[in-house]
Amino acid sequence: MDWSSVTMEDLVDALREVDWSTPPRPVSEFFSRFTAPRSYSKWTSRLKCNLYYYRTNYFILIMFILGMGFLRRPVSILAAFSTGLSIAFLNDSFAVTFNEKVTRTVRQFAPHLAAKMRPPIRPVIRSRPSSKRSIHICGRPRWVFVLLFSAVSCMLWITSCSLLTVLWALFIGLLATLLHASFRTPNLKARLNTFREEFRAVWRNYSEF
Repeated sequence: MDWSSVTMEDLVDALREVDWSTPPRPVSEFFSRFTAPRSYSKWTSRLKCNLYYYRTNYFILIMFILGMGFLRRPVSILAAFSTGLSIAFLNDSFAVTFNEKVTRTVRQFAPHLAAKMRPPIRPVIRSRPSSKRSIHICGRPRWVFVLLFSAVSCMLWITSCSLLTVLWALFIGLLATLLHASFRTPNLKARLNTFREEFRAVWRNYSEF
């Protein structure tokens, strides 16, 4: 995979659609080898490769730094959790998995309510290109839950008066992610095996058009 030909927009779309349920990479691999990139093109390719390959590790790292900054503020922890959940809903795999688990749980207690939580069935029209399916959560469009949890997190941040703290914690988390992705040397596994297969699986549908 030539990461220099992959734009940041393509990378963001791939991160939004790829499966995030995979476990994080081992800590020994995450902190294995660091070297300085030799050129700007090498740096951008390494950055995109590591952001995709260690995506789960970076998410856990940012959430850990946010949690460490709010040990004395329980409301801020709830705000950070709500913010992380609203961001996670933007990922297709997480939204679909969350909807299935919630629907399955509700079906055990209220089957009629679970039936109403099913996503609407869109008619299939022949001789037309298949459009991208919309994601629903509990029978509602995904953006409803994204806006809802974003509004709740904003209210919690304002209530806890920790907006400056979260900005500093978020800045440190993003800076740590940027530094690691810039200096972590991609190993042979990251270059040839798992990340390539996952990336091709995400973009396989584009070759049909």
